[in-house]
Amino acid sequence: MKVISRVYGIKEYVTRARREGKLIGFVPTMGWLHGGHLSLLRSAREECDVVIMSIFVNPTQFGPSEDLEKYPRDMERDKKLAEDAGADVLFAPSTGEMYPDGYATYVEVVGPLSQTMCGGARPGHFRGVATVVAKLFNIVEPDKSYFGQKDAQQAVIVKRMVKDLDMPLEVRVLPTVREEDGLAMSSRNSYLSEDQRRQATGLFKSLKRAEEMARGGEVSAQSIKEEMKRILLEGKSVRIDYIAIVDADSLEALDEVRDNTLIAVAAFVGGTRLIDNTIIHHR
Repeated sequence: MKVISRVYGIKEYVTRARREGKLIGFVPTMGWLHGGHLSLLRSAREECDVVIMSIFVNPTQFGPSEDLEKYPRDMERDKKLAEDAGADVLFAPSTGEMYPDGYATYVEVVGPLSQTMCGGARPGHFRGVATVVAKLFNIVEPDKSYFGQKDAQQAVIVKRMVKDLDMPLEVRVLPTVREEDGLAMSSRNSYLSEDQRRQATGLFKSLKRAEEMARGGEVSAQSIKEEMKRILLEGKSVRIDYIAIVDADSLEALDEVRDNTLIAVAAFVGGTRLIDNTIIHHR
């Protein structure tokens, strides 16, 4: 596996690969890799000739009081995991490489897609996400890029950006990868104490209960939210950020559950903010 830190270096690599007619798959990450990231890599390996993973902790998507400085980092660990999972290239730029002096251009998907849910709770977050992903797409020029369903709102926003800006790639969104107890894999899980880790499973339990209610014929979004809230607050260290029941494509709030409904939750467990979601399909 090659490790490249400069934009010109990855562009040269991609130019050679394209000249040889190779299909390029790309997995953008912030590192501290876990099973979810590696599942994306393996899918890219199955579908593409060349697989590139990026590791870049993007400062523009963190708010002033968020965890940029303490976000977990271990490049040597991540290199080995990426190589073992099939990456051909690891692109690991510095902050100065991505945002050099005088940098002044940002990308923003405006309107409800970026203002609800995590967008409402983390102002400016998705502006930072869209900007860095747009830059990475321009640098790597992938044919396919891979994202996890856990970050459902991010995936919707990236898809909208790609469509609106006529970017020539396919955005692949793959299922959330979970621990044995159902907790969605996340780099931030490493912040949790043993007791908080147990309480964090309430997110998954609340979503499973929502699925059960929907399958049983419950359509009231409010009733489902109340039951989810009850389950979440069984954890003494849990503070709910939001429970959202929305259309999975438009993120429009729904009063009633219907086909293609996204049920999403964000909650603090201790000081750690976790997110999870499920999509309800009525056949």
